[in-house]
Amino acid sequence: MTTLYERWRQVARENTGALALQDLAAGRAWSFRDLAAAAEAAANEPGPVAFPQGTGAGFIFTVLRAWRAGQIVCPLEPGQPRPNVAWPAAPIVHLKTTSATTGRPRLIAFTAEQLAADAANLVATMGLRPDWPNLGVISLAHSYGFSNLVTPLLLHGIPLVLGASALPEAVRLAARGQAALTLPAVPALWRAWHEADAIPANVRLAISAGAPLPLALEHAVFDATGVKIHNFYGASECGGIAYDASRQPRADATLAGVPVANVAVGVAAETGCLEVRGANAAHSYWPEAETVLGDGVYRTNDLAAIHDGQVCLLGRAGDVINVAGRKVAPETVERALMEHPAVSEALVVGVPVEAGRVETIAAVVVSRQPVDERALRLFLLARLPAWQVPRRWHFPSSPLANGHGKISRAEWRRVLVSQAAALRS
Repeated sequence: MTTLYERWRQVARENTGALALQDLAAGRAWSFRDLAAAAEAAANEPGPVAFPQGTGAGFIFTVLRAWRAGQIVCPLEPGQPRPNVAWPAAPIVHLKTTSATTGRPRLIAFTAEQLAADAANLVATMGLRPDWPNLGVISLAHSYGFSNLVTPLLLHGIPLVLGASALPEAVRLAARGQAALTLPAVPALWRAWHEADAIPANVRLAISAGAPLPLALEHAVFDATGVKIHNFYGASECGGIAYDASRQPRADATLAGVPVANVAVGVAAETGCLEVRGANAAHSYWPEAETVLGDGVYRTNDLAAIHDGQVCLLGRAGDVINVAGRKVAPETVERALMEHPAVSEALVVGVPVEAGRVETIAAVVVSRQPVDERALRLFLLARLPAWQVPRRWHFPSSPLANGHGKISRAEWRRVLVSQAAALRS
């Protein structure tokens, strides 16, 4: 195939004078012609790898200059240190960073074909359009932001408006200058905008990824604004996997959507986990390959079922809680908790009882109004078997999600295990 830079030059020629990029924080805008000239006018620091960072237009310039120079692109969050690894050789052109259970740096390596395949799949599946620019308020370095904002701009000519901030008033102001918008975000942002009555009326396509979209939030936004938030499920290892394209809110919280264009999915009989096949699946992990990724296949850790061609997510294989020999997926309890009108966020984990394999169920709840554990227990007892109702409760005052909208079950499990140990000592 043509290189990513050759594809970009074709896009720039086809859209020459049209708006390509607007950086609201900097107060500047670039047409495709301007953006092409800026990419040619300077170079990145020398070396085999370029490290785009930040939330402004400089991130885009760094990517284009890397493509022009044949550098590998390794996006980093602001302040994130550069990985200390040996760099891969061709045909690898892109490295995503991800966490590893051992704490060692682990990267995901992509070829140009794999990166381009994911972009093409998402543009086709979501119906991304040049007359509905993307409003970018999520991380450009994260896999979700790079796939939904950066590559659609550079490989398909979908304009990008970089917001000054994700705060409700900033989103209102950012939307005012556009006739129509596509707005990709995470559930925590959709909730904040909804509660502040800040979802712009000119949003034509609303997308949520990074964490499961709560049904109650999806329905509340639709009822208040008519905006249907489309649930999107993907992974750093392959980009897009499934997308809910329906025009009405879902009735089933486990529903992730149908597979994105050109992606095939199945459930492994031996594990019950989802397997993803497509040209978008990464080349390998780096620096050490693993059997779950490669040769066009990504074997996830997500328990799943496929009904009528739709992907239903049932939890993660390593998160199942063992309660006196009976097992429950934490998502089952979380979904029930999220039905309570006072609950804005809920996380459920298994905490070991003493040193044995048996666990007790612990719930971490963020509420939008005062609620106590007795009220929540009674609420759950009307919906779940008694053995699935949490025995331990924690009510933090701040949101559970991180900057990417993800909630770290492992981190909260460590906190609760540590607390339990302190109580026993």
